[in-house]
Amino acid sequence: MAVLGSEACFEPVWFERQRFEEAESQYQQFLIGGPPCATKGTTANLKTELTPEMAARVEAVEKENRVLRDTVSTLESQVKDLAKRLAALETSSGAAPAKAVAAPAAEEDEDDDDFDLFADEEEDTEEAERVKAERIAAYTERKSKKTAVIAKSNIILDVKPWDDETDMKEVERLVRTIEADGLLWGTAKLVAVGYGIKKLVISCVVEDDKVGTDLLEEEITKFEDFVQSVDVAAFNKI
Repeated sequence: MAVLGSEACFEPVWFERQRFEEAESQYQQFLIGGPPCATKGTTANLKTELTPEMAARVEAVEKENRVLRDTVSTLESQVKDLAKRLAALETSSGAAPAKAVAAPAAEEDEDDDDFDLFADEEEDTEEAERVKAERIAAYTERKSKKTAVIAKSNIILDVKPWDDETDMKEVERLVRTIEADGLLWGTAKLVAVGYGIKKLVISCVVEDDKVGTDLLEEEITKFEDFVQSVDVAAFNKI
């Protein structure tokens, strides 16, 4: 029994439970706006009966409640203000509520027949074609006014004789007698090959669309009494 009595001394006992439950009941009645419980009197009496810690908690809850009420009131005011502004905008824009108008079926068919669904599309297509034609004409005109760029090349030819007795000056004269549209002969010189033989190195400028290396070789080799062969030593675009 002594052991049980000593253990009972450490059991947690809430001596103020009834007072706390009554205070909570009265506070809940106060929040919902109902009449306070008649058991313990008014809210002021309730606060005086609470412990300092509980009273502070009650004060904090009341303060939070007042803040929430003010916030709700402010939001309601703002919503009303927005509703008024929206109504004013709708009125100023002249938007009228849509009204359904019943029309006879025959009249609807006539309206459908008169309405050309593709009229605007055809007009847009014609306008686009006209603009396109004008742009093409303007581009063609500008292109025709531009000076065409003529492609030219610089060619150096090696003209080789049969032997060392060939008159190279006569070879050069004969080569320069070759004339063609787009052909312009340039400088020439003699270069020793060996055994007393010299070859003619001559340059020319040609228009690529008019004169080619095949034409030059064919014309020069026609002087078969003086020329053994013709080689293209260099070919450069200008």
